[in-house]
Amino acid sequence: MKAWEATVRKTQAVAKKRANTIFGTYAAAPNVEEEMIEDYEEEEHPSGEVYQAERFLPNGDYYTGYWADNFPHGTGKYWWTDGCMYVGEWFRGKTMGKGTFSWPSGAMYEGNFKSGFMDGEGTYSSSNGDTYRGSWMMNFKHGRGIKEYANGDCYEGEWCRGLQEGQGKYQWKNGNYYVGEWKNGIICGKGKLCWTNGNVYEGNWEDGLPKGNGTFKWPDGSLYSGNWSKDPKDQNGTYYPAGSTLLDGNLEWDPQEVYNVDLKDCKVCPSEKVSILPSNKKLAMWRSTKASDSSTRPRRMSVDGRIDAGIDKEFARIPTPDAAAGRHSSAGTSDRNGMDESFAGLQIEDVSTRGSPIRIPKVVKKQGETISKGHKNYELMLNLQLGIRHSVGKPGPPPSLDLKPSAFDPKEKYWTRFPPEGSKNTPPHPSCEFRWKDYCPKVFRTLRLLFKVDPADYMLSICGNDALRELCSPGKSGSFFYLTNDDRYMIKTMKKAEVKVLLRMLNAYYNHVRAFENTLVIKYFGLHCVRLNGPAQKKVRFIIMGNLFCTDYTIHRRYDLKGSTFGRITDKPESEIDANTTLKDLDLDFIFRLQKNWFQEFRRQVDRDCEFLEQERIMDYSLLVGLHFREATNSCDHTPPGCVTPTGNYQLKPSDMDQLLLDPAGWASIRLGVNMPAKVERTERKNDGEIQLVGEPTGEYYDVIIFFSIIDILQDYDISKKLEHAYKSIQYDPTSISAVDPKQYSRRFRDYIFKVFAEDI
Repeated sequence: MKAWEATVRKTQAVAKKRANTIFGTYAAAPNVEEEMIEDYEEEEHPSGEVYQAERFLPNGDYYTGYWADNFPHGTGKYWWTDGCMYVGEWFRGKTMGKGTFSWPSGAMYEGNFKSGFMDGEGTYSSSNGDTYRGSWMMNFKHGRGIKEYANGDCYEGEWCRGLQEGQGKYQWKNGNYYVGEWKNGIICGKGKLCWTNGNVYEGNWEDGLPKGNGTFKWPDGSLYSGNWSKDPKDQNGTYYPAGSTLLDGNLEWDPQEVYNVDLKDCKVCPSEKVSILPSNKKLAMWRSTKASDSSTRPRRMSVDGRIDAGIDKEFARIPTPDAAAGRHSSAGTSDRNGMDESFAGLQIEDVSTRGSPIRIPKVVKKQGETISKGHKNYELMLNLQLGIRHSVGKPGPPPSLDLKPSAFDPKEKYWTRFPPEGSKNTPPHPSCEFRWKDYCPKVFRTLRLLFKVDPADYMLSICGNDALRELCSPGKSGSFFYLTNDDRYMIKTMKKAEVKVLLRMLNAYYNHVRAFENTLVIKYFGLHCVRLNGPAQKKVRFIIMGNLFCTDYTIHRRYDLKGSTFGRITDKPESEIDANTTLKDLDLDFIFRLQKNWFQEFRRQVDRDCEFLEQERIMDYSLLVGLHFREATNSCDHTPPGCVTPTGNYQLKPSDMDQLLLDPAGWASIRLGVNMPAKVERTERKNDGEIQLVGEPTGEYYDVIIFFSIIDILQDYDISKKLEHAYKSIQYDPTSISAVDPKQYSRRFRDYIFKVFAEDI
């Protein structure tokens, strides 16, 4: 400890001296500091050269080991001033490979690292005496592992995101043990608990207690079998004394004795809390005294390469409104003397990379125009809300996941008349008279149950006091889109042909989303029609679906990707592109890199979903992708106070991402395609005159939260698409157009998606 304190004092003294020298406010200092300063004035090293170095960093941190291009690279040791230390392998400033991370509390992790995270096989010894040996993923126990608790308990089995999940064995220090299923760190499912006195319970569990069918046996052969519950009102079973037959059962024994006595000492130890994770730790930025720009302000970088703050510069593709006023020239100057509070955006820049920095657009208001009284579609919105309230609120038997074939019959539809004065089944309303149609209501009610949509919340989102918002312009198909005020649901008007396609494939769609919980295919919650009374008898058909971008993260970039090139570039002028603009294939300048396990699951699910769509003769679908750049939250002081994100009412603080990963409840919100931590790598296209669908990787990485889903799945390869294919094939390369045979479309789509998505290495 004394040696460490001496190192800290020396590095802080050197840092103070260097800061005075760099920024021009030189002051006298002891000779020992001057001698140490001279050590920093080393000879220049060629770019990419790896060499041994010792660094007393500006904030007081200390590093010794191999170095390359201003980063730890190779094996080395890094001390933080708070007492944390990492010893092991580095790759361009990131902990990568085998290493040991220790905390001031005495806790220690020894094992594999990946991009700053504990990832792979490793051993963690906590300060309270607990020890875990096994598999890790992104700082979490994930996979097979053994945990020995300080009190003598031990768990061996499967883990998921830091908690026991799947099959596992937990043995208490007194010798009792449980073998069976776990869920979210709790005994749940089928399992057996054996006591040292010979008693055994085998059956169903819920929330750590026997619940459901089960059997309790004594060593003498007597047993109790039946339905178990902590609530005596719900229990129902029979006690069979030793030597009796099934006909001799009686009810003389009370199973509550098991809950009150036998299970009293069978408590599972809770998971420990880690105060700070290796991925939280910041890596101080090194700058040589021979740097050409001595006035540049030092910045801090995280272990996984994140920059806390940067200089606000112009990004060619997404300029901000302030750029027109010439604000950036003054902003660049103010950054050298302190960060300008009035910055509209954030530059994401890594000094080890090349190319222009990314300019994140400033936060924009919510999409769409609120449909208020006087709007041309105000009455249509009222009709829609009345119909939804009627359909969802209508009493009926609890839905079952096993539906009869008749529920999928396209003729399974019901009309309801809504007169203004009301009727026996409908309330009075201020709108004109209309008729409401429900398509296959049992199927969509069951889909909502399958997708875990609460009926009350569903009605409140769509039919509450808040109005819907109409998106400014219809899509290419001519459909109009509406968003609920809380952004949970999107309502899209449909053509009759699309309704027919959905009803035709509804049975297959239901079976697919039921079989694959992680399906990327868009979720549908209801299919309806409004027919307005009057001479025109106008019908408006619409589908209610989930909004992929309903999140508290600001979505900075949106892409609609198909894998074709004809017409696949944004036709907006650059000055009009903002965070709500949906970019296309030829606008994409990233490769999306997912963690290994997620990438493998992604490939499997894309294959399943594409095979399903191919079998249903569907084409022209696309992958909708949204990106939230995590670096944008690391500069919260640049965000105008009180700003509202496009899909939420607050922005995450710099530490919120790691807190999300630290909290099991946060992990619960992460699934394939939703709230996924990932990386993106910048790409550059060649300027050789040929269209290049995917650019060349540059090695320039950014941390993101990524969202993606397969959308627009209601276009079959009908006669119109066949004619479109024939006509465009005469004028253009047949492989570049969207209208192709479903089998060819599926193959091209997958080939492209598996190029722009890759495993994070």
